[in-house]
Order: sequence, then C-alpha cells, then structure tokens
Amino acid sequence: MMNVKRIIKSFALVSASLAFMPLAGVAAEAAAGVASMVAGAAAAPTGGAVAAQPAVAVNPAGPDDSYGHKMCGNLRAYPWTDRKRPALTEAPEGYAPFHMEHYSRHGSRWLIGGDDYLTPVRNLEKAERAGLLTPLGEKTLDALRDIQKASVNRLGELSDKGAVQHQGIGRRMALNFPEIFNENSVVDAKATVVIRCILSMLNGVEGIRDVAPGVFPTTDASYADMWFMNYDDKPAWKFKDYADTTVLKQYKERVMTSDGYLDRLVSDPKFARDSVAPGIMPYLYWVLANTQSHTGQPWLLEEVFSPEELKENWLAGNATWFIHGGNTELTKHRLPYVQRNLLGRMIERTDSAIASGNPSANLRYGHDGILLNIITLMELGGYGEEINDLDQLDALGWHDYDIIPMAGNLQLVFYRPVDGGDDVLVKALINEREVTMPGTPVSGPYYRWSELRKYYLDKLAAFREP
Repeated sequence: MMNVKRIIKSFALVSASLAFMPLAGVAAEAAAGVASMVAGAAAAPTGGAVAAQPAVAVNPAGPDDSYGHKMCGNLRAYPWTDRKRPALTEAPEGYAPFHMEHYSRHGSRWLIGGDDYLTPVRNLEKAERAGLLTPLGEKTLDALRDIQKASVNRLGELSDKGAVQHQGIGRRMALNFPEIFNENSVVDAKATVVIRCILSMLNGVEGIRDVAPGVFPTTDASYADMWFMNYDDKPAWKFKDYADTTVLKQYKERVMTSDGYLDRLVSDPKFARDSVAPGIMPYLYWVLANTQSHTGQPWLLEEVFSPEELKENWLAGNATWFIHGGNTELTKHRLPYVQRNLLGRMIERTDSAIASGNPSANLRYGHDGILLNIITLMELGGYGEEINDLDQLDALGWHDYDIIPMAGNLQLVFYRPVDGGDDVLVKALINEREVTMPGTPVSGPYYRWSELRKYYLDKLAAFREP
C-alpha cells in the first residue's frame, strides 16, 4: 500500500488530500514510472485542487472557441474545462441516484511518438536551409522547435490541462450526484497500466474528494484487470485491418486533396511539394492540433490550414475511428464487441450494487478506443446505428470529437425508488451530456434497467465470430 501525500510536480497535479489513497496492486513498471515523476512532499492549496493556469491569448481556453478545435477529432481538448457544464434532467419523482458505472479516457496528453514532433521540424528545416520559408513558415517552425524540445522525455504523458480536466469532471460528478459520493459510499477506481491513465485516475478522485472529502476510494492499476479495462481482442483486428487497407484507404485518397498549407509555409511551390511535403503529414497536423492540450502553446492550426483542409483532415480521422469502433458491415459489425467484457463487468458490478444497498461507484480510466467501442456496443446516443457508407458519417452526426475528446467519459447513473422499491432506472451521459439508450424511456433520459439489462445480456449471448 502506498501513501500518496506527495504532489506530481511535473504537472502540479495531486494535492496532499490524496494522503488517504491506497494505490494497491499497481503493476511494477507503471508504479516505477509514476514514482519517477513524483517530487518530494509538497503542500497543495487549501481545498486540495490545483487551479488551472489562465490560458494564453494565442491558445483559446475552450475547444468550442473555434471550428478548428473540433476538427482535431480525438485530439480535441475536453469541452467543459472552462465552460458551463450541460444541464441535467431531474429524476422522476420518488427516485434518487445510488450507483454509477463509469469509463473515461485519460486527459489531454503529449503525443506518443518522438517522430510525431521531429518530422515536421526536419521537413520545414529543408526549406529554411534553402531560404524558402514564408513569414508564417518561420513562425511555425520556431513554434514546432520549441514544442519538440518541450516534448523530450514527455511522450504520451498527461499534460497540465489533462490534470485539470479530470479534476473538474470529478468535482462535477460529486456535485451532480451527492447521493452517490458521500461518507457512506463505496468507490472503486481503476486505471490501465499507463502513466497518463493512472494520473488521470488520481486527479479524478482528487476532484471528487474536493467536494466530498468523506469519500475514500480504493485505487488500482493492474495487468490482472486488462481483460475488461483494455482488452486486446486479436480476432477483431483482422476486420479493422482489412477495412483500413481497402475502403478506408480509398476514402482518404478521395477526400484529402488539398495541399494549400504548403504554399502558406514555403514560397517555392515545387520545392514545397518535392522536398517538404513527403512524410510531413499527418504529423504537422497532429502537433499543431495538440497544442490545445497544453497551457501556453501557440494555436497556429487555423493559420496554417484552411477551413477546407481542416475538414478534409477531420473527415479522414473521423472515418478511421468509425472503422475502429462503428457498427458497420465494413467490419462485419465486429468491432463494438471488442468491449463485450467491459459491458459484462458493468452489468455484474451493477447487480452487486443493487444487492448491497450502499451508494457506490466503479470508476475506470483508460483510452479512447475502449470508450468509443463501449458506447457503440451499448448503442448510446445513436452511435450504435449501422452505417455502411463513410460519406454519410458527417451528415448522420457521427462525430468523433463529440465522443472521444481528451478526457471523454461515459457515466451510467442508476436510480431507485426512495421508498425502497426495486424498479431501478438508469440514464447515460457521454461527456456529461444526457444521451439516448436502446428502447423506450420511462421519462426523459431515464430507462428501466431491468429491460436494458436483459437487452444487453441477450446481445452478448447472441455474439458469434463472423
């Protein structure tokens, strides 16, 4: 058992109020990674949460401040960090919340590969040596160099904004559902064995305790739980890989036709296309898109890329994520079922919560691919509808930026009659917004759990490999 009465200095994350937390069972390599990042004892501000730094003018604080932020797809920063949260519908009369099942993506992070940062620098340096950079090209290269230097030994790690995102989500969960998060609650939090997910979990729990200090969650990150936290469903990937190399490849070639960004950065069109363009994408786009994940990094994406180019890049990325998790004949409807173990686990833990009578929550912190596929498997928000034409995704509202932004999350909130009856209701929130579920609601976003439970168990029982 580990006493966490230290702050993760690298991100100014976790305050002294985490002293209670038993980080039991953390896999050795993940624990070692966290330990290497923990600075000596440091006191946190009163109230336990470290406030977000004000955003600089060149990088808007909220991703909804521009069209470009949404066009970053799964690199979009969480939309409710600096904005008023969505309103929630009151529960039917006589019902109160008592349990939550949750899965969240880690918060904003650094890009994962070193070449992600190095490639655009090296390519633009060719034009610099030839004296062919435009003023915007010089400005962009200077920014890319600074960002690349800052990324050294940070690849894949949680950013400062990622910490703030999960603190805020945790606080709002406790504020929205005090009946679930109180001194009588049994709260269990798990993370995948990746540092950014472990730190996201710690910050999420910190946010909960900032509002409900009587909550004492257990925390864990272990390979023993990866069968439902981050299942590697190898038979499913062959369907994805085939679609990637056929229909998705053809779609990308058709929609990604603009390269005007090269002329904004390099003054010689032929040199730009012969010497700078090869290999620079998608890395240039990724680095500029991901600056929204960091306080103080410049927002140049909408200067470098036109609205049309932004849309083309987003269409390609959105289709990629649809192939990864959408319900489609293009992958034989197989990919949502990658998360069948997670759905079964959620049902099992809900059964236990109903039987126990105690307020409770099971919190899980992992990755975008898992979050997407559990949402499509459960057919939440209409995202489980079958779509077989990639050209229809945008018009039908299948938008990755609304499903799996950084710190994207699913909250299943369960309600029972205050008079002790057993007619349990449930509602689903994707990124803190109420969404539809399969079947007919009892009222507003509230559905009868007994009906949904049967529907999901029947769906899982009927699963067969294509």
